Amino acid sequence: MKKKVFLSMIAVAVLSITAFGNSKTEKIEKFKVKGTCSTCETRIEKAAKGVAGVTFAEWSEETQMIAVSFDDSKTDVHKIHMAIAKSGHDTEMHKAKDEDYNRLNACCKYDRTGLNIEMGGHEGHNH
Repeated sequence: MKKKVFLSMIAVAVLSITAFGNSKTEKIEKFKVKGTCSTCETRIEKAAKGVAGVTFAEWSEETQMIAVSFDDSKTDVHKIHMAIAKSGHDTEMHKAKDEDYNRLNACCKYDRTGLNIEMGGHEGHNH
């Protein structure tokens, strides 16, 4: 855990330096993503980092929050939410399609009841 905290501090320092050098396009966002374990953490971070323009992603099992840094000339937070939902994890903005959620390992299946996700016609919306 200490190693992860230390790496997080280094990442924040690097992001701060990067953001100052490129303040017009570098964005940092934090938002809720449902998950249960370190396998989820790996999948969620990989999905976020798979979006062109994402330079950093770190999800916390304890807080269920992800911090992402990205070049807003290459992507936007909406696309990051969509990529994470496609991996099977509900976000504040997008509910994963049932077929994506159902592909998760048994240990990764989180409680989907009581979700308060604004869908507004976004991909991943289940009618």
